[in-house]
Amino acid sequence: MTLVRWLVCATAAVGFAFDTYELLMLPLVLRPALQELIGASPGSPEFQMWLGRLFFIPAFAGGIFGLLGGWLTDRFGRRRVLAGSIFLYAGAAFVSGYSTSVEMLLFCRCLVFIGVCVEFVAAIAWLSELFDDPKLREAVIGYTQAFASVGGLLVALVNSWLASMATDGQLPSMPLLGTMASLFGEVGDPNAVWRYTLMSGLLPAIPLVIVRPFLPESPKWKERKQAGTLGRPSITELFTPALRRTTIVTTLLVGASFGLAFGGLQQIPQMVPNLPEVKAAAAELPPDKARAYQQKAAAEYTKVQEIGGLTGRIALATLAVMIISRRGLLAFFAIPALFVLPYLFYQMAGGNSTFYGEFLTLPLSSISFWVFLGGFFVVGQFSFWGNYLPRVFPLHLRGTGESMAANVGGRMLGTSFAWITTNLAATSLIPGQPGPEKMGYAAAIVTLALAVVLVILLWALKEPGTTDEG
Repeated sequence: MTLVRWLVCATAAVGFAFDTYELLMLPLVLRPALQELIGASPGSPEFQMWLGRLFFIPAFAGGIFGLLGGWLTDRFGRRRVLAGSIFLYAGAAFVSGYSTSVEMLLFCRCLVFIGVCVEFVAAIAWLSELFDDPKLREAVIGYTQAFASVGGLLVALVNSWLASMATDGQLPSMPLLGTMASLFGEVGDPNAVWRYTLMSGLLPAIPLVIVRPFLPESPKWKERKQAGTLGRPSITELFTPALRRTTIVTTLLVGASFGLAFGGLQQIPQMVPNLPEVKAAAAELPPDKARAYQQKAAAEYTKVQEIGGLTGRIALATLAVMIISRRGLLAFFAIPALFVLPYLFYQMAGGNSTFYGEFLTLPLSSISFWVFLGGFFVVGQFSFWGNYLPRVFPLHLRGTGESMAANVGGRMLGTSFAWITTNLAATSLIPGQPGPEKMGYAAAIVTLALAVVLVILLWALKEPGTTDEG
């Protein structure tokens, strides 16, 4: 581990952290953002429509352009593509805080998603080619990916802190308000918590500006490129007989893993207002204070989920060098999710939670335990794919193959289940009251179906080092 390698790992870790930071801020800010920008109440058809659009359309854009980004990573190198992607999503996140319409928010979120999708692929390819020792490579990729959950925890902390400041009336005026207002129009509520949360996504660009001149290119990619032996990346090559099974199975499996998160875990902030202790506390506050309190409560449960996710990622990094079978490693996370997630959302839909108090502001309740387990078994799967995908695609197709699975499978197919859950919750097929209750029952159905598909497809997963027919 030289100084340069530590620098690369640190840069990748910051990128992973803020990937999740940018993605998980959306569930935290959507409810108040839509209430301000379109004036719709949660559970109404217009609210549910835009809720689904803001989850799915950016993910679709991220999947399409992320696939192109994977090809660019193979064509022009890992370093420059990674740096450019971080600058893209950091800048777009900052501007989104000044959104004057829901359409502007949607456009900015599309740019954020594109940057995140490209960054993940470039960083994973970069790390996998930096280390020759298999165990060290598995450990490095696993532990740097654990910082993704640090990012999720960080955004929950930032959002909770901002909500507390707003409740006390201590939020300052937004920076550059006059300049931005002249560009995009007047901002409705310039001190809204959701705006500050979005703007905080600028943070990862700051350390990148400092370290970018010292970052090396992937040595293996650079050596092949200079020698003229690096094959040209091609999306169609992913579907040749040598790679067809790998491409299709990993794309579907990554899609199922992401579907569990977007169709289930990321909808938890929409269900938190249905918990008994949250309803009781919000009922005693005026409407604006009640919304801030509900947002703070949602952020606290997101912290619990991300602590579970961080624990799951650390467990994956540890088990990756101990369990030889990749199928066995994925099964460790996939099979328990089959039971944990439907039960969690069924309980949240019914408001079946006993509140015991707080520990360091974290809510201690019967639901907290299941939220922790949900994060553990779902988020741990994300780290699995970061370790697995570089091992089953050749170097000249590594970014393209990873992008097909992670962006087309994960970001496009997987995140579409956010749209499916929110729209299913708006139908008469789901029992209960519109809003959190219907959302909980819809998430229980969607995650059960996805977990069954995941466990079935698991047995078609190729072990690294075997042929597609083996």
